[in-house]
Amino acid sequence: MLDLLIKNGLIFDGLGSPPMRQDIGIKNGRIVTIAPSINILAREIVDAANLWVTPGFIDIHTHYDLELEIAPGLSESVRHGVTSVVIGNCSLSIAIGEPQILADIFQRVETLSHRLIAKWLEKSVSWQTPAEYLQHLQQLPLGPNVAPMFGHSALRAHVMGLERSLKTQPSKFELKVMQRIAADALDAGFIGISIDMFPWHRMSGEWQGYSIPSQHAKFKEYAILAHLCRRRDLVFQVTPNIKRIGSFLEILWMGLGIFKKPLRLTVLSALDAVHDRRMWRIFAPILFIWNRILQGNTRFQTLTEPFTIFSDGPVTPLFEEFTTGAKLNGCKSRSERLDLWKSENFRRQFRQEWNNKKHRAFHRQLDLMEVVECPQKSWEGLTFTEIAHQQKQEPLDFFIDALQKYDTDLRWVATGANDRLKPRLAMMQHPYIFPGFTDAGAHVRNLGYYDGALSLLKQAIATNFLSPEAAIYRVTGEPAQWFRLDTGVIKVGAKADIVLLDPLGLNQPISPQVQISDPVLDGETRMVKRGSDDAIKAVYMNGVRVVSAGEVSDVLGREKLGDVLFPV
Repeated sequence: MLDLLIKNGLIFDGLGSPPMRQDIGIKNGRIVTIAPSINILAREIVDAANLWVTPGFIDIHTHYDLELEIAPGLSESVRHGVTSVVIGNCSLSIAIGEPQILADIFQRVETLSHRLIAKWLEKSVSWQTPAEYLQHLQQLPLGPNVAPMFGHSALRAHVMGLERSLKTQPSKFELKVMQRIAADALDAGFIGISIDMFPWHRMSGEWQGYSIPSQHAKFKEYAILAHLCRRRDLVFQVTPNIKRIGSFLEILWMGLGIFKKPLRLTVLSALDAVHDRRMWRIFAPILFIWNRILQGNTRFQTLTEPFTIFSDGPVTPLFEEFTTGAKLNGCKSRSERLDLWKSENFRRQFRQEWNNKKHRAFHRQLDLMEVVECPQKSWEGLTFTEIAHQQKQEPLDFFIDALQKYDTDLRWVATGANDRLKPRLAMMQHPYIFPGFTDAGAHVRNLGYYDGALSLLKQAIATNFLSPEAAIYRVTGEPAQWFRLDTGVIKVGAKADIVLLDPLGLNQPISPQVQISDPVLDGETRMVKRGSDDAIKAVYMNGVRVVSAGEVSDVLGREKLGDVLFPV
């Protein structure tokens, strides 16, 4: 007898094949039979006559490492059809090191809630090696499958000590220790190593304001880690330093495939940036040269929708890219920020840095920054430029005055990239650019892109830039094959991680981000997505229904359904 029989569904296998109307039989969490008609007794029979049956989606770029320890069901992703997540990105992982140090590395980079950090520190488990961390992960009641990267910042701080990892270079002995620990981690089952060169990822805690450990390494240290991944054909993930052109050349050099095995390299990120409307055009020729001429194996990542970020007055990751903004983010209280604003020198420097156009990632255009919430209700829905004109003030002076007066009571929003449809579709269609980069689990007050795969499918249906089977392949079988994960396909023997989609629901626009009071964060604000229930009728993990018409089952996070995914 089968545990579950899904009948009459239009099956997309996750490999890009044309869909076929067939039945699927599931037993003990696995797909045991697929046929045009299955007549076997089953404990549960689901008629999927008007539905698409797809593999569960894969989110290739998340920062769920800490949240997994507190709420391993990851319901905010699973409700949108995600059944596998890659963690340990951007050099951040908790696979090795002291909990407080790891918390200080994570908190400001990912603007995680103090309560979430405190919760984790209270119950943090002490593991001594990356292999023990993997064993720990396997014991958690995982909702989705988890594929862990090994984070360089955690490794560097553990070997060198946090202070030295932020201020100096490792000795030859320390380099050898790093190499040995990283090699052991990869051999234990991590899918790769992540490093970070991005200069605005900063520490909290005792060393707040310093950039995180991975950014202080030199090329030799990065190259040693890249070589470990190359030898094992595992993933090497990197975020470049946009302030230093040499970082791009270093990454290019590490990714060369001429006369040697290519490095399985993924780079963040390919975006159509508002501050530079030409930049998106360089990704296609760079990737052609890199992969076709220089014989690399490189994939960029892009977001599948406009990159819109919410900010609480002067507390925002968008301010980390200039000195005075970073100082505001480093303040522990409103009164500390007010003391900064009272200094005319500080205000002058803020103006100068705001207007500096070199090495910026955020456009800083006040006519594109809109007030969402404010004690001055008449401002809501207007841009800072519009309000400044009403107040008969110069826009930047008004912006500074508003930040000083209202602090975090002033909530505003800005879109920094991927707001134009044509460039966005071109990047999502490119064979060497993965539609991913959701940052799910990070910046919980600032963004909530948990439905990246579904956003891609909606745009495919609306514009026909990809066929449905090609779009589904891009977020299932294709990333699974490239990351070497045993998931993302519907076939006999595969784990029954399945999504039932109503194609009519895919005609809806991309869902907006909304605020909720999240019990995982003890009621603090979290930006999330809703509305996927128009398209997603059910999500099955390990053959168990965990989402039904928008309702998340309480079995998620209580019963172990997901697995730790090792390279295959």
